[in-house]
Amino acid sequence: MTRNLMVLFAAGGSAALMAGAFAFQALGYPPCAMCIWQRWPHVAAILIGVLAWKIRGVLLPALGALAAAITGSIGFFHMGVERDWWEGPTSCTGNGGLDGLGGADLLAVTGPKVIMCDQVSWAFLSLSMPTWNGIFSFVLVGFWIAAIRLNGVSTKAGSSRNV
Repeated sequence: MTRNLMVLFAAGGSAALMAGAFAFQALGYPPCAMCIWQRWPHVAAILIGVLAWKIRGVLLPALGALAAAITGSIGFFHMGVERDWWEGPTSCTGNGGLDGLGGADLLAVTGPKVIMCDQVSWAFLSLSMPTWNGIFSFVLVGFWIAAIRLNGVSTKAGSSRNV
């Protein structure tokens, strides 16, 4: 195993998760606000991976690991919101108030459908999309850490260099 292979797996995993998110969106599962939040660290990890492919050192893989850990943490936080373990942001959960709005105001509202963060829109094996994102993202953290550990290892057997 080489450092660049681990970088490829890590950044490629983020790209695959992003592709999956957009595929689900195309299939009619629009993202909620917290789902969008989970996408940004994946974008960062992909960009970091492109840079880390050419630039040696441990800084970029460490930043990639941090990005993957952030999106995984948001995913697990989102899972807790869906399972009513804790409250989520009032901007995208059923906890927001309707003070100051009358029935006519509510009926007059038009525009895109608001996707609630505390509702599971899709699940596989009883695990929601944010949960799967959390699981896979922490696997990607492992690939980033492997890239860090392999940073000074040369591809030639028995030789290594420190960068």
